[in-house]
Amino acid sequence: MGTIEALSLAMGGAWASGINLYATVAALGLARRMELIQLPSNLEVLSHPAVIVIACIMYFIEFFADKVPYIDSGWDALHTFIRVPAGALLAARALGDMHPALEFAAILAGGSIAFAAHGTKATTRLAINASPEPFTNWTASVTEDAAVLGGIWLIFNHPMLMVVFVLAFVGLGVWIMPKVFRLAKRGLQRLRDRMRGVKPDQASTTGSPPAIVNS
Repeated sequence: MGTIEALSLAMGGAWASGINLYATVAALGLARRMELIQLPSNLEVLSHPAVIVIACIMYFIEFFADKVPYIDSGWDALHTFIRVPAGALLAARALGDMHPALEFAAILAGGSIAFAAHGTKATTRLAINASPEPFTNWTASVTEDAAVLGGIWLIFNHPMLMVVFVLAFVGLGVWIMPKVFRLAKRGLQRLRDRMRGVKPDQASTTGSPPAIVNS
């Protein structure tokens, strides 16, 4: 595997893991088992039947959890501690054996890419939850899964394009994150109102409960 191909797998794999780790692992493992792709020796473990089965089971659970408002945000919060380290590890292993300093740098870079993808997904989902209807969650979830599968295809068919895409994604994420964060605050406020039993049409624009007027 050449340098660009290895970078594509490292960066693209970390990015995809940040969005949906289980779909990424399952897709890579199944594609390797069917001999559609070649993986570095350090990532051959992904094609082990046990790894594929666990990844598929967890993807099945995430498939449904990811489509329920606020359940998806709770799932994302939990997976901050799973997707990011896994993306960092996948990136380092994709680059093969190297000097410990370079391996540590790859872990940091891979973790940063995975965190950028995961953070963008999580904050966007929280912003989407400000909408009362569930179909936006379904659309977002299906789009994310399609993006992961499309990204894996891009990794092996157009590696240079994948590298450019990830770099652009991280740059765009840094620029757009404050805007998405403001929208996410609305979703969080809506969740707080719901937990207090305040209906959306009763909450004020500042998130405070409506004043009680004595008759």
